[in-house]
Amino acid sequence: MNGEDDRWSLYSASQHLPAVLTDPNKGKQSNFFTKTWGDAFVEKTAIEKSPFLPEITWAHFDAYLRKYGKRFKRHSRLKDITFEDNHNKIQTHTVNTDGIPEIYLRQNLNLNDPKVFAEVFQSKKTEHELQDELSHHLDIVEEQIALQVSQKSGAFFHAMTSHDSIMEEMGVALTEVRTLRSKVQRVDKTLARDSLRLIGLARGKANYVALLDKLKLMATVLQTQPTLQLLLSSSDYVGALELITGTQEVLVKELAGVTSLRHLPSQLKEMQKLIDKMLATEFERYAAADLHRPMDFESIGVLEPERLVSLVAGLLRQNHLQFLEVYKQEAVTAAQALLKQLMIEHLADADDELNELTGSGEIAPTMDAAHWLKVIRSASEALTKIIERVRAVHDVIKDTATASAGLSPPNSSPLLASPSTENFLTLEEHNRVELKLRELLTSVCDYCTERIASLVSTQSDKQTVTAAQVTELSNIVEGFTEMCERSCGGRQSAALKAAFKIQAGNYVHKFHTQRKNKLQMLLDAESWKVAEVPSEIQILVDKLATGEPVKYLPSSPTEDNYTTNRYDIKPSPYIKIGSQSYYTIGALLILIRLVSEYCVCSYDLQLLAPVVAKNLTDLLKTFNSRSCQLVLGAGALRTAGLKTITSTNLALASRSLQFLVWMIPLLRAHFRSLTSDTLNSFDVVEKDIGHHIRQLETKVLSIMNSLLGDQLNEWDAKPPVPSKQFRNISRHLTKLHEAVSAVLPQEQVTDIYEVLHKNFKNRIRDQLTKMNIQNNGGPQHGVVTTEIIFYLETMKTLKVLPEKYLSDSAMDDIWTRIKSYSTNVLCKVNLYTMVYLDTSVPKSVEFTNKSESYCCVLFLKL
Repeated sequence: MNGEDDRWSLYSASQHLPAVLTDPNKGKQSNFFTKTWGDAFVEKTAIEKSPFLPEITWAHFDAYLRKYGKRFKRHSRLKDITFEDNHNKIQTHTVNTDGIPEIYLRQNLNLNDPKVFAEVFQSKKTEHELQDELSHHLDIVEEQIALQVSQKSGAFFHAMTSHDSIMEEMGVALTEVRTLRSKVQRVDKTLARDSLRLIGLARGKANYVALLDKLKLMATVLQTQPTLQLLLSSSDYVGALELITGTQEVLVKELAGVTSLRHLPSQLKEMQKLIDKMLATEFERYAAADLHRPMDFESIGVLEPERLVSLVAGLLRQNHLQFLEVYKQEAVTAAQALLKQLMIEHLADADDELNELTGSGEIAPTMDAAHWLKVIRSASEALTKIIERVRAVHDVIKDTATASAGLSPPNSSPLLASPSTENFLTLEEHNRVELKLRELLTSVCDYCTERIASLVSTQSDKQTVTAAQVTELSNIVEGFTEMCERSCGGRQSAALKAAFKIQAGNYVHKFHTQRKNKLQMLLDAESWKVAEVPSEIQILVDKLATGEPVKYLPSSPTEDNYTTNRYDIKPSPYIKIGSQSYYTIGALLILIRLVSEYCVCSYDLQLLAPVVAKNLTDLLKTFNSRSCQLVLGAGALRTAGLKTITSTNLALASRSLQFLVWMIPLLRAHFRSLTSDTLNSFDVVEKDIGHHIRQLETKVLSIMNSLLGDQLNEWDAKPPVPSKQFRNISRHLTKLHEAVSAVLPQEQVTDIYEVLHKNFKNRIRDQLTKMNIQNNGGPQHGVVTTEIIFYLETMKTLKVLPEKYLSDSAMDDIWTRIKSYSTNVLCKVNLYTMVYLDTSVPKSVEFTNKSESYCCVLFLKL
């Protein structure tokens, strides 16, 4: 190409077949052999709008339409008007073709058509006639043509003149266009072409820079595999996975369609799968090495924390949470193997058969209590270390997940501050990881507690277990349970507690049965006499009186206690509680020690405190009911060989039960400090004991009322005074006082005598009514008054009643019912009394009251 004709333009663009087939944007084509070469061979694509051209709208044509719209309308009106030349008027004449057949006037005269040929060349006409006819028709046509030419000659010459002027104007326009094009070419050469060339160069430079960047990026991508090998050799799994992900994104976004890199994405996928397998295998190896290492002090904590953080971060980066299940199964396997090894060692020491082992490390219930307890202690210690290791790994995984989610862990480790740990976990994924971790820790703790529970359950209830062994078992169970609750966030192990409850329940049942039988035997052999209280019992009572939980049985008083006179070496006749003195029987002293043992047992076995409390109330009920049978039911006559049930026996039984009433609130407070269960059984037994105490008091009162009633029934108001019956009444009251005053407190004795006094007044009132004796100053009235004075003197001697019951007017109400007799009888009695006084009493004697006069009359008669 030379000169301006050789310049490239838009019309010089073309496509050839090799360019189309090797288009890198199309890739490998499979259907080009089925296409036809042409414009449609290459698929048409939509060309985007050029940023250099403005967007043309209808608003740009508004000025043009307004300017030329009126001209166009005027032109449309004038184009139909015929302009006639004033000098050459053209007259329009109609062409006369009547003499010419219609077939010759057709636009298409096809003589090849047989019909047309037959119509033109008729068989009737001769050749000469046909020729003449055609010549005639030709003449007519020529005549008409000449006529039309003569009519249009003016217009023809006018058109020729206009054509010449138009040609001249076109020549001028052509010259101007040529001049304009040359100017435009000069402007294009001097102004536009260099600028466009600069733009093209700048675009080319940008394209070259982009190409260089692509080449550099390709070079970097090609270094992916060596870099991956280097990262994997340093166990930087997260970095390797992030490199693979970043390379895949670059290949998709930046290097799409590069033929030389078409196999790299599949290679990266295979490499990613290989890393997943490596992570899973390495974590399994790590879990086995961590959980199966020796149980020594140097192995506390996480094994190789850097390696664990790298593995966990890689697994979390791939969102593979199955490794937590793998670790859980490995922990269960380690626990099983550890328990089985412990059983083998202990059974070997005990010379037992190894075939008694099961797959999960459990043992047959053939061990004695001491060896069984040793096995449980060793198993709990070993499983505690397993749980601590799982807890340590759990904390590392949790901190790694927290750091991977962009959160700040509470105990940030320097291992988590490395640049390889990026925020690749979402908040939802982080929550799911924490849930899986809680399930992991809970499952391991549950399994370990189940294994300990199975060991606890293997002990037969037929074998003897001491209190110390049960206490040690309780401490082991409580320690292991507390450790599991701390590790699992407060989750309680029901299986272990249930197994311990069964074993401890068997012990508590034996404990209660033995002591209940012992108490029954002691009550059956009880002589119901006042027993001396050793200093050990007083110490137990003082310990209970403090209101604090009884954690242990106090020891015997030491020499220091004796020297300080806090406790006496000699036994005391009563139990001292503050200002109260409790005279009790020997069975109650044993019961106090048994109650203390129950309190200590409940403190040692707090899990079974409600059961121990129920057994204790059953023991108290046994004491209450059996003492009721022996004393009120007179069973002691048969079991202990007593001749009769005396008031002293009744008073001792009542005082012993009163001590239990004092002790029950302290026992309730002790058990409330150990358990939150309701202790209604103490209320029931307290109510029963109170009812029994009232029955004993009623029995004493009924005996005395019977004795006093019998004497009053035999009594007759006649000399001598005091009568035998009232002397017997005084003797009974004195014996009762001797029986109960040494046992019961003064307040209770006073209450008993107040009731006896009221009953005595009622009986004497009834007797006086029956004997028809009135307070009229008569002889019988004097006898009654003397007897009453004797009775009051006896009461004053005993000092059991307040002064208001011992005054002269205190007995006046015994005559109140006598006043209700008929007036006639009273008048007769008064009249008789007056006559008797007038005839038998000297006039010089003055009486201050009727009682004195009655006494004097009685004296004169005697």
